[in-house]
Amino acid sequence: MNRKKLADVLILAGITILVLNFAAPLFYEAKFQINSFSGKRYQVVDDIGSKGELIIPESLDFGIVIPKIAANAKIFPNVDPFDKKEFLPILRKGVAHAKGTSFPGLGKNIYLFAHSTDAFYNAGRYNAVFYLIGKLNDKDEIDIFYKNKLFRYSVFEKKVVAPGEINYLEPQEEEILTLQTCYPPGTTLRRLVVRAKLQDGR
Repeated sequence: MNRKKLADVLILAGITILVLNFAAPLFYEAKFQINSFSGKRYQVVDDIGSKGELIIPESLDFGIVIPKIAANAKIFPNVDPFDKKEFLPILRKGVAHAKGTSFPGLGKNIYLFAHSTDAFYNAGRYNAVFYLIGKLNDKDEIDIFYKNKLFRYSVFEKKVVAPGEINYLEPQEEEILTLQTCYPPGTTLRRLVVRAKLQDGR
């Protein structure tokens, strides 16, 4: 095989790897943009009567629904956020609840994380449910289902932080829901943190 053919094969292989690994985030981004352009809205299943397509939660025992970005996933409780061997397999299936943080309805900090990867080429192996949390703005709704009860939160803060900033795992004076993902998507360079306050628990 001459050099030109080898170069062509390597370029094609590289493009194929990138497409396969970033198919999930590209799909979520495209879907979000199409829905935004068309004005399509989502509502959780308890909002029957509201305009918008209904989302049936993946789990009523412990699950998350974010209507704005059509995110819907099971939450796996008590996952050690400092143990890759423990949390990486979980993040292939859904969202992890950080061990040592609280649960909905207890008035303390609830810390959830998803989409983490050890290298960019592994990005596609992880659940993409948090890829779009950067689209959330103040007062956007996040719904947590816990033990068949709905807890509704409202976004009040969004920021990009260094990986070493772990103060968001610490207890708060009120019930705060903290979502965290890697940023930019497919890297482990920084962390995107979204925080929300409890509005309603029923």
